[in-house]
Amino acid sequence: MICIGIEGTAEKTGVGIVDSEGRILSSVGKALIPESGGIHPREAAEHHAATIVPLIEEALSESKLHLNEIDLVAFSKGPGLGPALRTVATASRSLSLMLKIPIVGVNHCIGHVEIGKLTTGAIDPVTLYVSGGNTQIIAFDSGRYRLFGETLDIAIGNCLDQFSRSMGLGHPGGPKVEELAKKSSTYIKLPYTVKGMDLSFSGLLTAAIRKYESGEAIEDVCYSLQETAFAMLVEVTERAIAHTKKVEVLLCGGVAANTRLREMLSIMSEEHYADFYMPPIKYCGDNGAMIAWMGQLMHKNGLVTDIEDTGIIQKYRTDQVDVPWMKSSERILELPSDILEKGAEANILPGQWMDKEAVIKKRVPKGYRIEDIDNYLRKKRSKGEAKLLGEAKSCGVKTPIIYDIVKDESAIVMEKILGTPVKNIFEGSKTSNNFKFKDLCEKIGENIAKLHNCKIIHGDLTSSNMMVKDEQLIFIDFGLGMISDLVEDKGVDLLVFKKAISAIHHTISKECIESVLHGYRYANDYESVVSKMMEIEGRGRYTDKILK
Repeated sequence: MICIGIEGTAEKTGVGIVDSEGRILSSVGKALIPESGGIHPREAAEHHAATIVPLIEEALSESKLHLNEIDLVAFSKGPGLGPALRTVATASRSLSLMLKIPIVGVNHCIGHVEIGKLTTGAIDPVTLYVSGGNTQIIAFDSGRYRLFGETLDIAIGNCLDQFSRSMGLGHPGGPKVEELAKKSSTYIKLPYTVKGMDLSFSGLLTAAIRKYESGEAIEDVCYSLQETAFAMLVEVTERAIAHTKKVEVLLCGGVAANTRLREMLSIMSEEHYADFYMPPIKYCGDNGAMIAWMGQLMHKNGLVTDIEDTGIIQKYRTDQVDVPWMKSSERILELPSDILEKGAEANILPGQWMDKEAVIKKRVPKGYRIEDIDNYLRKKRSKGEAKLLGEAKSCGVKTPIIYDIVKDESAIVMEKILGTPVKNIFEGSKTSNNFKFKDLCEKIGENIAKLHNCKIIHGDLTSSNMMVKDEQLIFIDFGLGMISDLVEDKGVDLLVFKKAISAIHHTISKECIESVLHGYRYANDYESVVSKMMEIEGRGRYTDKILK
């Protein structure tokens, strides 16, 4: 079975040919490089229309195949620019009808993951997918790839491109920012915005532009922008590893070509006892081979549809697609015996306080972060967490007792909670607990309301950061927390929890969220916060609207 794949979600046209054994027979492409400004959807569509046929001819020549030897057509169904997607879909339908062969539309984002696995040997990774249009932390669970984290506004590639254009550096911006960043080691403080496993780049972009406009050297601004943005990306990826216990990390997407990002993610993986993978550079960016390989996988699993069902989905979610060829790995993360748990920012170590058993939460230096960022975050988060743990108690929310704070080591000595993680209860691995499932979710909502009424934002509301002991709910890990009475911050806090359980507890997430919101009714500004949560979710980059 020979499949030809046609890619055209944004500015690059790609054509690839892959056989059913996963041999890449050809992969060719041509990118649109605008003389000025960014990528206009209409210009991208015109570029695809002009280059698809020549690239098909080039791919056939490279693979030494004739057109009549092609058995299947695959094309990028989304996400992407609407006019570009329509052009590619139309060309693919024409090819399918002319050759009288099946056609299948595939998810562009999953294509990046699958070509990464094919070319590296990774089996079941946590994937950091970074490009001009997408920033996602992806991992497989129960039949689908799930989004464990994503940008809440613009993608990292878009951030770099916009910055580059604002500086008059041209397009694409990533390589230009990287080159200038190599000429500096002077860090300028910029906003560092991580919300659980999600992140935001718009404020960082604005601040970087203003730093340059205020007279800072362009090399220093590029260095600071890159170090800040990439540290955010690596942190949320590590948080997903800690949550899923997977042992592989895969980097893909056009921004994966950046040597500094590759270095940082490799260091983090080694520090977290995970294996790091990255496909060859030619398969990191958009390419036709990944679309062809996705077509092969979908065909093998009976997912080829009629030509009438080949409409595009401009905002095609990664977690909409069934992936029956994928299975979870039996390998799970193994930590050294002296580490009880390892998170994205701290190690949990066994300890003793007086005659009491304790745990030590130690924010260890992160080798992937420069010292300026690392020292600032470790001190800020340790101090902030110690304060919030105490204040949460006064608001009626149970938290661990703090025994001591070791400032020089960014460590907190606290009570060891001999309870059951809510994550385990949700997964059904612990059945002896007296809490009913919906009652537990409602109680979570009630406690979030108590925090918000006290202007406390937890910042990382996941099932890993809650425990049940003697039928009492206990909140832990306030490291990303802050004091805020803004409706926006409260809405994001709720959304972080909703997305976290939707990713790893998706079979029960709908009922749980309904119960959480029912419990949250005790919040002083309940209606405005819930409305804001829905508004923020609606700003998302992905939906399921099908267009012809």
